[in-house]
Amino acid sequence: MHVLLVEDDELIRHSFATNLERYGYTVTDAADGLEGLELFRAADPDEPFDLLLLDVMLPALDGIGLCRRVRETSHVPILMMSARGDGLDVVSGLEAGADDYVVKPVETGVLLARIRSVLRRASWNPAPSTTYPAPPTDDVLTFGDLSVDTSGMTVTLADRPIALTPTELKLMLEFAARPEAIIDRHTLLRDVWDHGWDADTRVVDLAVQRLRKKIGHDRIETVRGFGYKFRR
Repeated sequence: MHVLLVEDDELIRHSFATNLERYGYTVTDAADGLEGLELFRAADPDEPFDLLLLDVMLPALDGIGLCRRVRETSHVPILMMSARGDGLDVVSGLEAGADDYVVKPVETGVLLARIRSVLRRASWNPAPSTTYPAPPTDDVLTFGDLSVDTSGMTVTLADRPIALTPTELKLMLEFAARPEAIIDRHTLLRDVWDHGWDADTRVVDLAVQRLRKKIGHDRIETVRGFGYKFRR
């Protein structure tokens, strides 16, 4: 797995890179957001980055801006790092399209677990395509003009493909498998993010917001005090 690490603190960058390489990852690192963006865009299409690990506070182009620029063209898994776990950094990173975040300082074991979780969500997600073969009927769940192909891992709205990130796709599959059922946030954290009960439920709320923008706001109902319900 090839990781693009963008971190301006030299000591932290070296420590993260060394630890990731020790566990078998290939690491390319950058000290600011613009350098990171250039490295991402210059990557060999046949050997793209498998994961972006981005600090929020970066010179030249901050991690939020870098995340947004990457999301314009790619669904590569993105893990944000923030020193302010209770601040706007976390929310802004997730709204920009990040799949998850960690708060610095972070133990190596926790960082590796979060990376593996994000990569697992992406491992079965095919690259977005503008054309789809006709899938077997049994594998297609239809909700009005919204169709979810659980075999081909694709989603269409009014016969047009919807480009979803790996996290958004897995979230969509969870909702489609249990229409009209109320699913609490901690269940979604466990099943989609592989997180335990003490994880931050903001990742769920913001991922649902992003998914609503793509499939329609009225399809996912907020059940106050409980969680969410996908409407047929």
